[in-house]
Parts: sequence; C-alpha cells; structure tokens
Amino acid sequence: MPKKILVINGHPDPRPERFVHALAAAYAEGAEAGGHEVRRLSIGELDIPVLTRREDWENGPVPQPLSDAAGSMAWADHIVLAYPLWLGDMPALLKAFLEQVGRPGVAIDKGARSLSPGLWKGKSARLVVTMGMPAFVYNWYFGAHSVRSLKRNILNFVGISPVRSSIVGMVEGSAESRAEWLETMRTLGRKAQ
Repeated sequence: MPKKILVINGHPDPRPERFVHALAAAYAEGAEAGGHEVRRLSIGELDIPVLTRREDWENGPVPQPLSDAAGSMAWADHIVLAYPLWLGDMPALLKAFLEQVGRPGVAIDKGARSLSPGLWKGKSARLVVTMGMPAFVYNWYFGAHSVRSLKRNILNFVGISPVRSSIVGMVEGSAESRAEWLETMRTLGRKAQ
C-alpha cells in the first residue's frame, strides 16, 4: 500500500558534496520508484528561528517560514530524518527545526501533562545518521545515545512509532561502501521502511 513519505535532509550545509544529501535523495528516489508519494525538506535551505523562551514554544505559532514544513510533518505517514552526527548529537539547526514543528497544538496536545501526548500517532520514522567513527563504536561504546534520545524524547513523545535507524559509520570511507549505502537507502525507500 503506498505511503506518504517526508524525507528530511537534516544537514545544515547545503553544499551538494555532503553524503547525507545523497542518502536522502537515494531514499526519496527509491520511495518514488516504489509508488509512494514523497515530499522533501532540506534543513540547510530553511529559515529556522531558534526558540529562546518556553512561552513562545507553548503558545506561539509555528513561524511562517516553517508552516509548510509543519504541514508536511502532519501529512506524512512515514518520516525519514537523515543527518550527520555532530559533537555526539544532531546538528543544532535540525534540533531547532524539531523544536519549532514539535510544539503544543501541532505535534502534541496543548496543555497535555502525560507521557504520550503526541498528535502524530500512527506515523513511523527512519533515522539515517552519518558519522566518521565506525558504527559499531557508536553503538557499543557510546550506546547510540543521541539516536536513543531522539527516538524516545522527541519522536515517540509526539506519537511516532516505530522508529528504525541506519547508522552509517566511516562516512568518508570507500566508494564501494558509499555505493552500498545508497542502494540500501533505495531499497528502504521502495519498502517505505
């Protein structure tokens, strides 16, 4: 059954040589080839204001430059977040984006005080995370802490589940490894996984 898929390229650097761009594009191409409806967002091309006050997050509207993006998040059945690991976490601009579109009245019930206030129940997600270190080191030694945090504290909180992940280690590695990852993304896109 075809799905509505939103592919978010979470790399803040819009230069095309970043591998995250190729991974996001490969997933989207695979999804389109699989008959799914696809929308794309590129964090590096958006004007994302940073939230500085709790009151703004709780009561303010999604800023105009991001209202279409918030609508695409609500529209999607499946969300793909592709980003590089920077200083052990997602880039700050991607976090600012998630704070803006994940606000009360948009992604969670306004005034909710529960562990599952999410308005985006029924959606699934795929995280695609690139890094310079080997993936097994990130998983074993670091416990994939930032991926676990994003799943539990943001995506599951707004109702998105299941959340699967693809950890792309040694991103500056061989051309063969990069080609394999691009094919893996196309396959995952076709299957909407």
